[in-house]
Amino acid sequence: MKFSCFKSDLVSAVSNVSRAVSTKATIPALEGVLIKAYGEKLNISGYNLEIGITTDIEATIAAEGEIVVSAKLFLDIIRRLPEEIVSVETDERMVTYITSGHANYQIVGISSVEYPDLPSFDQMDYIKINAKELREMIRQTVYAVSENMAKPIYTGSLFELEHGTFRIVAVDGCRMAIRNESVDNDCETSFVVPGKTQQEVLKLLTNDEDEIEIIVGKRHIMFKIKNYRVISRLIEGTFLDYRTTVPTETKTEIVINTRILIEALERMTPLNSERMQSPVRCVLSNDEIKLSCASTVGKANDVISIPIIGEEVEVGFNNKYMLDALKNTDTDEVKIIFNGSINPVIIKPVEGDSFLNIVALMRLANEN
Repeated sequence: MKFSCFKSDLVSAVSNVSRAVSTKATIPALEGVLIKAYGEKLNISGYNLEIGITTDIEATIAAEGEIVVSAKLFLDIIRRLPEEIVSVETDERMVTYITSGHANYQIVGISSVEYPDLPSFDQMDYIKINAKELREMIRQTVYAVSENMAKPIYTGSLFELEHGTFRIVAVDGCRMAIRNESVDNDCETSFVVPGKTQQEVLKLLTNDEDEIEIIVGKRHIMFKIKNYRVISRLIEGTFLDYRTTVPTETKTEIVINTRILIEALERMTPLNSERMQSPVRCVLSNDEIKLSCASTVGKANDVISIPIIGEEVEVGFNNKYMLDALKNTDTDEVKIIFNGSINPVIIKPVEGDSFLNIVALMRLANEN
């Protein structure tokens, strides 16, 4: 194999596909990237048996072939090359020669025969969506994906398509995030995409208007993002019937500036740690929200003046969970609905139904 290409293209491609490379694998080839040089394209892939990322870049191919090289070593080398043109050549002993300007390297490669094939599957469903919309949908829900492997189904998000609405739902037992977008698609389907896969897709998505293709099979999914393809297994199992868990009553309601509430809650944060979360006490009465937090390191209090509709209520919640929900709304104002001191809090837009965030409440100790 022998090819030359632009350093910037090669660095970008290897850097992105390397996120799907295993750092410690029983199969040595999985710690590398697979490089295939055929025709006028260079195909570069990373795969860890769960997620695969592959892309094509322009290259001048002098001799076709393929090789697996250490992802970390290869990336470290090409990032430091002095010139914009990079030449790569391999011999029959799998030695790979990398040249740029006066700099040259020799590294040992692995035969591509030892590299597992990326999954191939038959298309069952197809979704096309704007890149910016998909980026926001994933970003605003993936924070609520569970990290508890005791229930694998919730380590992913439910992707649901029905009646022209594309929906992503994430739940971890303490909170739930739902995000909706209208799409030009009359199909009805649902599947569960791993949270890790969504994080990798998110890193490749931009804030532009490009169309993203989502190709769904029985057990796998592929995201086509510009010249990248992310292939992942789906999570099998029965996802929560989220519709039955959304509270339907409204006993207390407020409409509040999102930034003002976030800043007030962040003033409670210094008293909490990742290891030990003391509940934030929230009392809604007399057109005021009284916030307080007490932990082993001290106490904090704050007050926000805001019109309150409905009953007076006192609740306690995990400050981090509430902040996560608010920071992922991306609206200037939110409507927050309370249904007593036990039922979860609902956060939604003032108008429309583009998102719905639910945060479970914590039990409060008697202050007296």
